[in-house]
Amino acid sequence: MITTLQNDLLIRAALSQQTERPPVWMMRQAGRFMPEYWAIKNKYSFLEMCKTPEIAADVTMLPVDLLGIDAAILFSDILVTAEAMGGDLSFEQGVGPRFANPVRSFADADKLATDCLPKLEYVADAIKVIQQRLNGSIPLIGFAGAPFTILSYLVEGASSKDFKLTKLMLNNEPKLAHTILQKIADVTVEYLNMQIAAGVNAVQLFDSWALALSWNDYKEFAHYYNNQIISRLNRKDVPVISFCKGSSVFAPIMAEAKPDVISVDWNADLKNIKQSLSAGIAVQGNLDPFVLYADKKVIKDKIHQLFERMRGENGFIFNLGHGIMPDIPFDHVKYAIEVVKEFRY
Repeated sequence: MITTLQNDLLIRAALSQQTERPPVWMMRQAGRFMPEYWAIKNKYSFLEMCKTPEIAADVTMLPVDLLGIDAAILFSDILVTAEAMGGDLSFEQGVGPRFANPVRSFADADKLATDCLPKLEYVADAIKVIQQRLNGSIPLIGFAGAPFTILSYLVEGASSKDFKLTKLMLNNEPKLAHTILQKIADVTVEYLNMQIAAGVNAVQLFDSWALALSWNDYKEFAHYYNNQIISRLNRKDVPVISFCKGSSVFAPIMAEAKPDVISVDWNADLKNIKQSLSAGIAVQGNLDPFVLYADKKVIKDKIHQLFERMRGENGFIFNLGHGIMPDIPFDHVKYAIEVVKEFRY
């Protein structure tokens, strides 16, 4: 584990310590908006990229080298845990992830393996390569998909607009849903602890589809397991960031799991969220990613508006409310990061 970082802004902000400016990284920062990403992607399948440590390291380093962000995030995918458990995963161009063997019965659930950490060893190997390349310059963030989000992919067999099959399971067969969710949670704990042991400096739990849930269902089928995961992590000196689409609604429940940081979507006023949380919980966010399509003057104004709103608040990491879209101009992303880095409180 690298204990001394040349740039520890993200770690300090995540631990609600004072920083001279907000640290910046962006979800999906090593992605399809960069020509350099496509130069790699056109040679390999997505899963090959994830499973080959040197390639995963190459992609992880792209925004470090090209954008100068304050934290790197491991290049991988939230669905690698589901694949390791037995999901027949593929990625189709223009369609996204697919599972050829959806999980919709107790018999299907029984087939899901939980002793699958060796199948994910390539992630630990990638972390070690990345940390060698970072050489203590900035923190490396590891991550995993949260159980409800992984469940939704396994049940639907692909991305979904309405999560009909998933919600049908929650309503008609809650015991089945809980059986699957517990298995995913157990694997996720081991997986994140493996990443921490391999040397990540922070971890983020992605509950990308939590917004599909009602308040009560979020508590029962998402928060219960996220809370379990966070409480079982070897998190000494490793901040935990909790993200979900819907955090503007669910932040009060998310806080009960005691993450170090709650990542907030763009629907909320970030200062209001921050001040509603108990002391010691930082916030991350929450620029609408669509702002990055706008003129550069607008980008600067919107970032400065957010920063002025957050002035005087310790524990603030600048990020987007969700990930960068593939067709956002690269130079707009680079400009936004420059605006953040030039700012001083």
